[in-house]
Amino acid sequence: MRPVITAFEASPDRGEGLARDMRVRWALEEVAAAYDVRLVSFEEMKEPAYKRLHPFGQIPTYQDGDLELFESGAIVLHIAQQHSGLLPKDGQGRASALAWLFAALNTVEPPILEREQARFYERDKLWYDDRIPLLDDRIRARLNDLSRWLGEDEWLGDTFSVGDLMMVTVLRRLAGAGVLEDFPNLIAYVARGVARPAYKRAFADQLAVFNGAGPTRHNTAR
Repeated sequence: MRPVITAFEASPDRGEGLARDMRVRWALEEVAAAYDVRLVSFEEMKEPAYKRLHPFGQIPTYQDGDLELFESGAIVLHIAQQHSGLLPKDGQGRASALAWLFAALNTVEPPILEREQARFYERDKLWYDDRIPLLDDRIRARLNDLSRWLGEDEWLGDTFSVGDLMMVTVLRRLAGAGVLEDFPNLIAYVARGVARPAYKRAFADQLAVFNGAGPTRHNTAR
């Protein structure tokens, strides 16, 4: 059997590759693993049957036989541990890749998500115009440290890893925010990530859903 992941039937990102199933698609493509995608509606995501897969009624989920997972970080980590290609073989390299995976989710992404939430839910509030610059400053502080670490290197470690995969997807959420542009080496870093063939395949599959390709995508290992 092939693993099955869930994704939005009608993604709010309009096919821009920002929904979190993109992370899982990309990881599966990087390790050349065949998989299927089950599209779910917002209504189905809140039903008891789905919430047995994901307690918070979100996407993605991952099922492989009797194994069930939720949360994109946990799923991507599982994929990296089950297949070669996303984790370095040496101990320090592997540990660093895992550290960057968690840094992307726990350190860099939270202020970015807070900014997104403010844009969606607080635009009509009196404090909105004062709040956004404060959030931008918090994001820039994280990006400044990240930029300094990366320097002129290609990836966060010696080779592309699961840490880079997650970090690139997190940084892509800043598109159009006018913040990432202050860090040319991070712009180039993201560009290298999205130029990878595996990313392009994952993006094309997610975009096809938005363009009405059908309720399910069947992906074959390359």
